[in-house]
Amino acid sequence: MTDWFARPVLHVKNVEASLHFYLNQLGFTSPWRHNEDGRADVAQVERQGCAIILADSWPEKIGKGLIFISLNVEPETQVAALDALRAELEAKGVAVKEGWWGYRLLVVDDPDGNQLFFNYPNETASGKIAVDEA
Repeated sequence: MTDWFARPVLHVKNVEASLHFYLNQLGFTSPWRHNEDGRADVAQVERQGCAIILADSWPEKIGKGLIFISLNVEPETQVAALDALRAELEAKGVAVKEGWWGYRLLVVDDPDGNQLFFNYPNETASGKIAVDEA
């Protein structure tokens, strides 16, 4: 059987500004980017097996992305790993918030409003869905 590999696309206003956020604040790397007229208009960012494409191709889609990211660790260490991720991001000035989608989430909004949801396993917490209900 053939394995699949997915790379979601997040639509952003400015790929260079988004790269700055993903690289410097979220700890991603960027293996490639495509430049048009001297500026990046599409780029890939990666961190620990998670690959995301940032693109400014469709302005009407900016900030409407939502990605669930699961940490690939043993369930008994997942909470500690998420707590460590939260501490790392907050130390870099990233706003991290609690979320809820039937289970507890760690939520990060990028500068354009796209959201990264990291789920806590088998945990419950009082809270609200981290996305607007409009």
